[in-house]
Amino acid sequence: MTIDDENRPARQRITLTDISSRAWEHPADRGALTALRELRGFDDVVKAFFGMWNERGFRLSYLAGSIRVDHRQYPRVHQRFVEAATTLDVAGLPELYVSQSPMIHGQAIGMDKPFIVITTGAVEKLDDDELRALLGHEIGHVRSGHAVYKTIMVILTRWAANVSWLPIGAIALRAIIAAMYEWWRKAELSADRAGLLAGQDPSASIRLLMKLAGGGDLSQIDTTAFLEQAAEYQGGGDLRDSIHKIGMTAWSSHPVPVARAAELRRWIDSGEYGRILGGDFPRRDSDGNASVTGDVKAAAGHYREVFENSPDPLVTLVRRFGGGAADLGGWAGAQTGKAWAWASTAAEAAGRAARRESRPADRPADGPDDAGNGTANGSAGENPPA
Repeated sequence: MTIDDENRPARQRITLTDISSRAWEHPADRGALTALRELRGFDDVVKAFFGMWNERGFRLSYLAGSIRVDHRQYPRVHQRFVEAATTLDVAGLPELYVSQSPMIHGQAIGMDKPFIVITTGAVEKLDDDELRALLGHEIGHVRSGHAVYKTIMVILTRWAANVSWLPIGAIALRAIIAAMYEWWRKAELSADRAGLLAGQDPSASIRLLMKLAGGGDLSQIDTTAFLEQAAEYQGGGDLRDSIHKIGMTAWSSHPVPVARAAELRRWIDSGEYGRILGGDFPRRDSDGNASVTGDVKAAAGHYREVFENSPDPLVTLVRRFGGGAADLGGWAGAQTGKAWAWASTAAEAAGRAARRESRPADRPADGPDDAGNGTANGSAGENPPA
């Protein structure tokens, strides 16, 4: 910390009392989460697979090989963690660990009692405001239940891959898995918003994404130029670039950093961020009134808006020759419904398996080992961004 940092007055942040995670959830993420929470047999899925993924053992591995943060260990990180949680009105702090890695990275892990892990790279390369945004991002994952639901999605998609030889068709199953990754990417955009609300410093949130893209030294990097880069990525080039972008993102759990920065900037410019700071946001006591139909319609509306306004060359071509975007929202909603109908069927099947698990002969020989290799990360391990 420099002398200037020590003399800088503390930023006043508004405590968002009783804020629901729905306030920061991206429409496509919120629609998926609401549908998941309504799945028939979902509790049976958790019970059926929980024993295959040993959360206690995973937590012990961090307890043994990482630093658990509190007021004595990494006190600076602990203070930023408390500040982020206080702003989001989170009373019970999840456990927080610092793990050795030069990469700036964070993840929310767990089903029964989620915990958060950040890297030494994040501790060393992020200033206080950026660190607060990162920790708020991971708290957002925990509050939205992403760690739990992503664990289930990993299990379901691995199950789908294992039965891809069946006549129902590998292509259809791969399409479902791609849809799950699409939701996963939207969950990251939700967590970016939570990080912004936790820190209430838009420039710090953008700087965090810049550091994820280019390392820790911002002395020779310009925010405006970075956002120009984002605009070029989203709308520049020709059809070949559009095809390359599909290949880059289809099987990735994270949007690219420039796209995340542009999306966060759009959310701020939409006025939603300012309305939340002004006290206009859903409260937790209204979560039970959330409508699957309404949230799926909101997700469809989001995809319709993206289609109508995207500067991407491929989307522009489809829009020009495909008769416009009039039916796109309905198509997106229908596809979302099909994906969750499949997930519901899988949930019921898993529930039946759970009730039969006392009979070893009914259990697939490779089931526990395969599921045990899964991850419950709020941020997938193969992707460096938070």
